[in-house]
Amino acid sequence: MSTRVRTIILGAAGRDFHNFNVVYRDDPATEVVAFTAAQIPGIADRRYPASLAGPLYPGGIPIEDEADLEALCKADGVERVVFAYSDVTHANVMHLASRALAAGADFELLGPERTYLRASVPVVAVTAARTGSGKSPLSHWIARMLVEQGRRVVLVRHPMPYGDLERQGVQRFGSEADIAAAECTAEEREEYEAHVAAGLVVFAGVDYSDILKDAEAEADVIIWDGGNNDFPFFQPTLHIAVLDALRADQAEAYHPGEAVLRMADIIVINKVNVATADQVAAAKEAARRLNPGARVIHGALPIQLDDPEAVRGKRVLVVDDGPTITHGGMAFGAGYVAARDGGAGEIVDPRASAPPSILEVYATYPHIGLVLPAVGYGPEQVAALRDTIEASVAEVVVSGTPLDLAALTGVSKPVVRARYRFEEVGQPALQGLIEAAISGSD
Repeated sequence: MSTRVRTIILGAAGRDFHNFNVVYRDDPATEVVAFTAAQIPGIADRRYPASLAGPLYPGGIPIEDEADLEALCKADGVERVVFAYSDVTHANVMHLASRALAAGADFELLGPERTYLRASVPVVAVTAARTGSGKSPLSHWIARMLVEQGRRVVLVRHPMPYGDLERQGVQRFGSEADIAAAECTAEEREEYEAHVAAGLVVFAGVDYSDILKDAEAEADVIIWDGGNNDFPFFQPTLHIAVLDALRADQAEAYHPGEAVLRMADIIVINKVNVATADQVAAAKEAARRLNPGARVIHGALPIQLDDPEAVRGKRVLVVDDGPTITHGGMAFGAGYVAARDGGAGEIVDPRASAPPSILEVYATYPHIGLVLPAVGYGPEQVAALRDTIEASVAEVVVSGTPLDLAALTGVSKPVVRARYRFEEVGQPALQGLIEAAISGSD
């Protein structure tokens, strides 16, 4: 009888694979019988390939639907269930724990120290309490600042391997051609395009040990551009966590968002330019309560339309960042704010022209307001996104997503982009803190 602990890893094509690679792949005392998939459509019913799984798994590892957890535990005699994804409420984590316990298994969470990879160059990690807090604009601001100082900088993005896992083991994006060749989803493009357009190199993929080796070869400094509200895969020299002033009440409600706030060296309270004074005060109080030793800095995300006159008085359909609007929990994003403040005559309801697959998104996330989330996990969803826009009564589209919506979808309606950038508010301190941390580790 095998003495290996039969294990299921609950995931969403990111942290789950990393935890396996770092902790379990070469562990002769563990047998991972399955990954499960959640949050992202179309990522179940695949296999983690043998080439990535290692010699203990010559047939690879199946990726099953999380809904089948109990049946999988029973069929495979599972003794341990490991939770390994992010941007979920504490209550949902414990519901999954209850399901695992009721099925006779232990329930575990792996911490940062056990899953960190150690880099030979300084790492500035940017994480967030919630998706859509403005983490990527801050990562971009830091990268450009360091490049202007003459440093070689690469960004390493939290994984989004939604396609061919073997092909996506290590991905390097230094040009639009690289993004196109990788057949990136809309969600991937939202994270990569702006960095690459500014001349920066982005790494992502599945096996972050190999990714780290390649990134170190090109960089004096690595910026960990974290995804969802996960903690970093690389041990940070400096850890910056972003707290959205508009959602300060969620600082202690999500996993592992609360953890990253408690871990951070610096907490950036973001979007103070659109939050009320009471909201900013509540965010500051939450930051102080959770992490009294962290330096607290205020940040803003000013939004600007490329062509305000094209929007004023018109019927406008708004497209906003996909993850921010779906599992990030926001009713609207930068595009809606820009269209409203830009004098749009009417904000068109996308549901009036949405096909069934897009309506399913609204049914799954009923909090969404009068915006169309830029979902595009595959060609079918991109086509549905395009069909929703084309069939609408809108005269113009305002796109608040960082990707080039017109290029992605080929819509015939004019698209006006709403762009936003990070700005420090108050006495400048962030640049000096970053420089001191990097210099101290050189």
